[in-house]
Amino acid sequence: MALPLDTLTRPEAGVPPLEAMPAEAPLAMPVQDFHERPGPVPRPGTGPRGMAWRRIGVFGAAFLLTAFGAREMALVFGVDSVFTPGALVLALFVPLFGWIALSFVSSLCGVLSVVSGGGWALGIDPAAPLPEPASRTALLMPVYNEDPRRVLAGLEAILEALRGAGRANRFDLFILSDTTDPDAWAREEEAFLALRARAGEGARIFYRRRAKNTDRKAGNIADWVRRHGGAYPQFLILDADSVMSAESLVRLAAAMEAHPRVGLIQSLPVIVNGRSLFARMQQFAGRLYGPVIAHGIAFWHGAEGNYWGHNAMIRTEAFAGAAGLPHLPGRKPFGGTVMSHDFVEAALMRRRGWGIHFVPALPGSYEESPPALSDLAIRDRRWCQGNLQHLAVLPARGLHPISRSHLLVGIGSYVTAPLWLLFLIAGVLLALQARFVLPEYFSAGPTLFPNWPVVDPVRAKWVFIATMGLLLVPKLLAWGAMLADGAWRRGHGGALRSLASVLIETVLAGLLAPVTMLTQSADVVSILRGRDSGWSAQTRDDGILPLGQVARLYWRHTAFGLAFGVAAFLVSPYLAAWMSPVVLGLALAIPLAAWTARRGAGQALRRAGLLLIPEERDPPPILARTVALRREWEELAPEGEAVARLRADPALLAAHRSMLAGPAPARPAALEVPLVMGRARVAAATSAEEALGALSRAEKAALLADRDGLDALLALPVR
Repeated sequence: MALPLDTLTRPEAGVPPLEAMPAEAPLAMPVQDFHERPGPVPRPGTGPRGMAWRRIGVFGAAFLLTAFGAREMALVFGVDSVFTPGALVLALFVPLFGWIALSFVSSLCGVLSVVSGGGWALGIDPAAPLPEPASRTALLMPVYNEDPRRVLAGLEAILEALRGAGRANRFDLFILSDTTDPDAWAREEEAFLALRARAGEGARIFYRRRAKNTDRKAGNIADWVRRHGGAYPQFLILDADSVMSAESLVRLAAAMEAHPRVGLIQSLPVIVNGRSLFARMQQFAGRLYGPVIAHGIAFWHGAEGNYWGHNAMIRTEAFAGAAGLPHLPGRKPFGGTVMSHDFVEAALMRRRGWGIHFVPALPGSYEESPPALSDLAIRDRRWCQGNLQHLAVLPARGLHPISRSHLLVGIGSYVTAPLWLLFLIAGVLLALQARFVLPEYFSAGPTLFPNWPVVDPVRAKWVFIATMGLLLVPKLLAWGAMLADGAWRRGHGGALRSLASVLIETVLAGLLAPVTMLTQSADVVSILRGRDSGWSAQTRDDGILPLGQVARLYWRHTAFGLAFGVAAFLVSPYLAAWMSPVVLGLALAIPLAAWTARRGAGQALRRAGLLLIPEERDPPPILARTVALRREWEELAPEGEAVARLRADPALLAAHRSMLAGPAPARPAALEVPLVMGRARVAAATSAEEALGALSRAEKAALLADRDGLDALLALPVR
């Protein structure tokens, strides 16, 4: 039996409507023109001295290593012209080796920076007294079909930490929803009201849901800037799985106030809270090797740093005036909305003269890893498309050379996968040719000397050893740097356990690398053929899939690995032995993907003291509080159907109605099909259950966003 409609949809008389958002403070955010060269802009003046020499040293050393590696590989195959059979292998080897060489040199710089206590910039010092920011900072939490319990628990922990530090009055929290799932939307609203009630009087916590997800996450942030950016000199974007300590937030805000030519300060998020073996492997690698990599790039980035989309303090004026993203020309997947917008936003801000800084030594910034290889692959495909889109951004006029290098690195992180695959295939085909095709010792023309096929196995062995050294030595140096810090060493379980963890991570990463290579190669080909990646919510808690589903995802990897292994064995058992890491990783793709997604495997290693990180042994207060609050929020925002939730809670329904946007101007050419279809289905239904069973998710969301549609849906009797 349905309750009277008025009791469900109308707030009590005299009760003011819910103030879900503050008064608007508009700020212009013009769309940037990539073809326009900006006029002269001042330099930020915040980078360290000698930056040009640092970059010359890093790129020069990488070039020399690449030149040496190319020479040795040319000698391995006797390449003396482009028509030599080994020329293709050499052409593929050079960019791959150059990529590894640049990472190696940068990591060496990172080791020296870590050991010397570097990594500081802009006067940020965690040992100094906590400053008092003079202005207000907005903390933005964009959400898209997320579990609100995770999101709100992190925000509540941050708010409590800011109150404990006596700085909560300088920070406002904004939950910016782009959620399309109507059930998740109702849960968000209920959780928002619960958070406000728990925070008490004086807490400035706001919520807004966009009815249209225009330009995805970048459009979500731009909408806030254009409506409310004028009230906040700076803002910080959080990810749904990230939290930051009060100390890190306050120091970033104070540093932004102290340096008026800085547009963005990126912190280094530490991966935490991993439960599955895959997540714990990722967080161990990030915690041990990450500081070395981060300090290395900070060494030569200077004021031309990069942006990773979250856990970074941003000057609102700089972002609004420089980072308005245009739509890329052409059709998807390359045209349309800029997907990997963070790299582009950093490049555009630097183009207008704003400094972009990376401060890897600042503690208190955390995020989480996807729980399984399959979940990483879903996220990776979206990132792959976004980074390939940067090919259209590279020609933009006025970009700083280092900003262009960031875009190239993003492109290269995915293009190297098919290059590596082609390199392996070309090498095996070349070996097959040498094994089964008789060489032509004398060409058709007149010649005095035979054309002997040349392959130098000894030199090939040393080239392979050198390449592996460039990959593995930074890991060992990072382990050595960790040993020099007593707290860091104990946090990783001590010298022996941490070394065993390095070996476990290296072996697992080596086996999973060819699986990722094949997945990314398929993604690149698919995107180049015009297939859009879409935009889906991320899995953040549990990555376990039924074995049959894992097999459907990775049977092609297994088949390719077995075929590749057979081809290598036909050439020579020795070649098969050299190729065994790649072959084993691909052949075992299904059990590896299934096993590493299991929590039991990850927790067993944790109990053995392996793959430990300091944040597991001694959790920082913000992390411990977040985990505790998540357990509390399990009861505050249970799962459930949206209409039933609204019917059962008149206060929630009244709040929902008050937060709905006003009706859009009637435009015959802009007919909203989901709303029209939803109204038609409701009109034809005889009960709420019948209507809900007939509505699609988009139709249901459209009805909940429309006052008349909501009234019609609630007016149906409940059986």
